[in-house]
Amino acid sequence: MKINLRLGPPGPLTRERAWICFSMNMGFPGSGSLMARRLVGYPQAVLTISGILLTLFFGGRFVTWFFANWSRLQNPGGDPLETMREIWMAVRWALAGMGLFALAWLWGLATGLSIVSRAKREQQGL
Repeated sequence: MKINLRLGPPGPLTRERAWICFSMNMGFPGSGSLMARRLVGYPQAVLTISGILLTLFFGGRFVTWFFANWSRLQNPGGDPLETMREIWMAVRWALAGMGLFALAWLWGLATGLSIVSRAKREQQGL
């Protein structure tokens, strides 16, 4: 199998293709940027994949931990601050992964809007 990391197809960026790039960035940040031939798509994609992997791995561990400790966490006589600390210790890396993905998504949103804006200006200038 051959993997190609080349940027999107050459040629002018039309408004239609810019909107496709924007939509792709909203679904998987970085992919639309790469299609629009922006190098910034590589770090966006790495951030996206990192966030997804962290969320899936540590989120799965949290769900397993949560159900294994369900009865103890529901104890009304327990210390609520200690319970919150335990939950935080179990969920913090999953939340970090969600934060990385959110950061990549916001970055992809900004890049997508920039792509659409530039395509609109270029088409008006023709």
